[in-house]
Amino acid sequence: MSGDETNIENTPKAPKSQKIYLVPFPKFIFMYPTFIVSLLAWAVLAMRGYKTVTPDDSLPVMMTGIFLGVLMLNTFVIVFDFPRATSLTLIFILTTLALGGWMAVSIKPDLLPAVENWVMALRPAANSTFYGCISVAMLLMYIAVFASVRMNYWELSNNELLHHHGILSDLKRYPAPQLRVDKEINDVFEFILLGAGRLILHPAGETRAIVLDNILFVGNKERLLTQALGSIKVKIGNDSA
Repeated sequence: MSGDETNIENTPKAPKSQKIYLVPFPKFIFMYPTFIVSLLAWAVLAMRGYKTVTPDDSLPVMMTGIFLGVLMLNTFVIVFDFPRATSLTLIFILTTLALGGWMAVSIKPDLLPAVENWVMALRPAANSTFYGCISVAMLLMYIAVFASVRMNYWELSNNELLHHHGILSDLKRYPAPQLRVDKEINDVFEFILLGAGRLILHPAGETRAIVLDNILFVGNKERLLTQALGSIKVKIGNDSA
């Protein structure tokens, strides 16, 4: 093998340009626990043949109770924001209520059977058709969500920050060098569900910051952005040298 061929093989290849996509999702994306429970209830009740149900049917009542509980908690998460301080306050309030309930039962033992009887009297029940309709409706909503985000997303590529938006994919460009990135976890529960958070981008020469909410797995996105912006600085330094 000649020396020229050896030099060609030993020459390091230029690193490929890394593309980082930043997609702000609607809050409906966090409804997936309700979707999963609805699918599960649909499958279980359909296999057991519960096309019609009554409050005396234990399985439909149990599945409906689980579905309503998950739906309530899920809706609570997407309606309200829970930053760290608010989450600690919520935990403190729930702990106080639990201690207050325990003390009330200790002082008045007859209170617990009365509450138990009231709760047991509530027997909501839904058949398999209901959960099938809910599952199909939520599936269509998720399809619409994933279709809509393809018309509004951001991309860091080739020393540029690109904003793709609109049906015809209109494009707006921002310079990537000297881009500052801030990360915020504005809702603890949304972070637990999908690692979601807020990214605030400060392009050079722009007076207004770009705020991207509901970025999934925001910690990983921030790490990739930091690495990419660091390589841009190194490349600029090498070019100027």
